[in-house]
Amino acid sequence: MVITICTTIKFWPQVLEVKKQLEEMGHEVLIPPHEVKNKQGDLIPVEEYYKLRREMMDKDGQEHDWIWQRKKEAINCHFEKVDKADVILVLNYEKNGIDNYIGGNVLLEIGLAFWLGKPIYFMNPIPQTLSYTEELKGMQPIVINGDLTLIK
Repeated sequence: MVITICTTIKFWPQVLEVKKQLEEMGHEVLIPPHEVKNKQGDLIPVEEYYKLRREMMDKDGQEHDWIWQRKKEAINCHFEKVDKADVILVLNYEKNGIDNYIGGNVLLEIGLAFWLGKPIYFMNPIPQTLSYTEELKGMQPIVINGDLTLIK
């Protein structure tokens, strides 16, 4: 089965561990991009890109358009992986004091998977403190509570 992992980049160590476990179970695993091109076109770690993006958030001007072009490219790249997958697996852990955190990009990816009719698995329960908790519940993900064997 092809499984696309959807998650925030903060959980990168967990992405690598879960990917390894799923591959050992015989699955093909697609993961978020971990490198993007900087303004000069050189590949940089996504964490470095996020740092640059945060610094540019409050600044205007076309010299920063590359930041948003890379964001667009990353969204499209992962949407293609969601489309290719048989199922998606959302890795949702604690982030910034929010249990089972799911961010904006992951919400978009879950919405795409839902619209495409793909099964949606959450590693942990639906977060209860987000403004879009009801939307997450409405897409009826399957919560596996860390048990990867439940992905069918």
